[in-house]
Amino acid sequence: MNYRFESLREAHSHRPVEVTVPSAQAKVFYAQSVFTPDKMHEYISENILDELFDAIQEQRPLSRDIANSVAIGMKCWAQDLGATHYTHWFQPLTGGTAEKHDTFIDFDRTGKMIDDFSGDELYQQEPDASSFPSGGLRNTFEARGYTAWDPTSPVFVVGDRLCIPSVFVAYTGEALDYKTPLLRSVDKLNKAAVNLCRLFDKTVRSVHANLGWEQEYFLVDEALYNARPDLALTGRTLMGHPSSKSQQLDDHYFGNIPERVIRFMTDLEVEALKLGIPIKTRHNEVAPNQFELAPIFEEVNLASDHNLLLMTVMKKVARRHHFRVLLHEKPFAGINGSGKHCNWSIATDTGINLLAPGKNPYQNLQFVTFLVNVLAAVRRHNGLLKASISSATNAHRLGANEAPPAIISVFLGKQLSEVLDSLEKAPAEKAIIINAKKEVKLGAVTVPEILLDNTDRNRTSPFAFTGNRFEFRAVGSSANCGAPMFALNTAVADQLTAFAAEINALMDKGVAKEKAIFQVLQKTIRYCRPILFEGNGYSEEWKEEAAQRGLDTEVAVPLIIDRYLSQESVALFERTGVLSTKELISRCEVKWANYNGKIQIESRLLGDLARNHIVPAVNRYLNTLLDHAEHKIGVFDETVQTIVDHLHEVMVHVDKMATLRAKANDITSQREQAIAYHDNVLPEMEIVRKHVDELEMIVDDELWTLPKYRELLFIH
Repeated sequence: MNYRFESLREAHSHRPVEVTVPSAQAKVFYAQSVFTPDKMHEYISENILDELFDAIQEQRPLSRDIANSVAIGMKCWAQDLGATHYTHWFQPLTGGTAEKHDTFIDFDRTGKMIDDFSGDELYQQEPDASSFPSGGLRNTFEARGYTAWDPTSPVFVVGDRLCIPSVFVAYTGEALDYKTPLLRSVDKLNKAAVNLCRLFDKTVRSVHANLGWEQEYFLVDEALYNARPDLALTGRTLMGHPSSKSQQLDDHYFGNIPERVIRFMTDLEVEALKLGIPIKTRHNEVAPNQFELAPIFEEVNLASDHNLLLMTVMKKVARRHHFRVLLHEKPFAGINGSGKHCNWSIATDTGINLLAPGKNPYQNLQFVTFLVNVLAAVRRHNGLLKASISSATNAHRLGANEAPPAIISVFLGKQLSEVLDSLEKAPAEKAIIINAKKEVKLGAVTVPEILLDNTDRNRTSPFAFTGNRFEFRAVGSSANCGAPMFALNTAVADQLTAFAAEINALMDKGVAKEKAIFQVLQKTIRYCRPILFEGNGYSEEWKEEAAQRGLDTEVAVPLIIDRYLSQESVALFERTGVLSTKELISRCEVKWANYNGKIQIESRLLGDLARNHIVPAVNRYLNTLLDHAEHKIGVFDETVQTIVDHLHEVMVHVDKMATLRAKANDITSQREQAIAYHDNVLPEMEIVRKHVDELEMIVDDELWTLPKYRELLFIH
């Protein structure tokens, strides 16, 4: 054990932070920092609130007078909580959030200080857009961009500022954020789903997508984190030999949570609940120092906002407890990475989960209809969905240590697979019997009894049905939920529209409604077949089979990003109005540039660490060995030669890596530069790491300047 690093860890672990356990008090402080409808009634008159809620429901702007009244009430509430500033809280294409704080203080014409916050200021701010990623939508000399209030997501207070969830658009109207296309996709999904629902239930007025995310993360001691420049600057370890003990015994999963971590989790829950984030679950994950927390389901836009807010709060709370939270998808090689499983469902305003089996044959027919349409959307746009979760960081995770592979397939489980088989093969006039349970008949269409939670789990499935929802398991832990959710919403909305159009066309020809639904359903099930897979997603056989099925099997992130610009993707987003071709191109440019930036930083840092940490430590150890040369034996000679060989390889490939990086940097196309980084620089980084990790196991522990995995991965 390196006792210098252990003493740093112990110094922090002996400074506990006392936290009030929230369970008995949660009702008191839940959402106390959120401007909920209950609080609105205290600060805003009833007639103004009626106007506000009607405007939100009807998606129309507020009049200036109403907006001013809402702003005044909002300001008074925020000031009662100690707020002195306000900010439009938005989600630029950096993947995180952004804020520009303005004080409530203003000055009148005479220079007298006044307290002011108007409806115009609530509605809109104008941050400088030139320094945010835009993928060519904006130039430095065209800096104007606008943030605009999203009234469907409640405002909240953090510290001394009132935070107003907002969209971010360019002066010319293009989306520069994740929230704008998410909101557009929510609207398209609502309209398409309502249209199809009314074939089953005329009372349905709206449909909304729900999201329940599961946030995985690692914790490391702050002192050890600060002693690892790679963790501090990239979020992952660029070198490090696996610990003798890691997750082989599966003893960490759902195991006893260390007291230090419990204090952190409790503090985090308190902060999250104050902000209205409905945290429900916490537990140890599979890898050492890996944990998970999850809320109950919320409307997808609000859930996405809450996840981004939580990631910010996590980092702040972790530092109070002398931890650093790691949201990188693969901070440690050889053990589980971290995902953000996105559990997605759709529900009606009448209280029906459209992805849950029903209580009668008619509801089951509706359930199967929506289930199959989601499958068809995933089948048609599996490349796009993969692009929505692809990044330089997630690439390290996918296909390794229980993470799903980089091929989008759907797991249904035995019973639902049999249901679809029967529906596809059966003539519409005859009843279907499944598992000899019971026969049910609805006119010309028969749908069997379907049980809730009728599926097993397949941890290698990127997109699995889990009883009453789909779990998009391929999403990375650091990702903005908005990216995969707006892609999924849009794909499903478009498929639902096409499905309803086919049914209506048959009905116009005189085909009975149930029979029309059944005919289109059978055709759609046949189309879905290639996306359905119940087996081992890690096997080489599946990769070959997936390619034969016509699924997207590309694993190189720069090329996966191309799927945003495929003919089908462009047509999808143009047809639905969620993103223009110009906006799609800009997002690809941003993703390629982000990929380049991350690999560039990692490559530079790996070279620095090799030269400034590894080589000096190895040379010191070599000198120590050579000082005792008079006692050398055969094993001694072999050890020295092994060290020299590894050291030589490190320096050769560090230099080669630097040369290839310089060549990549000279490429002006972001896409071509990303391909160069992927094909040329990344392989050299792996070679450097391989030799450094071998040296770590040879060099005297006391001379190794970086904390090792065995020190980083076990919190006491």
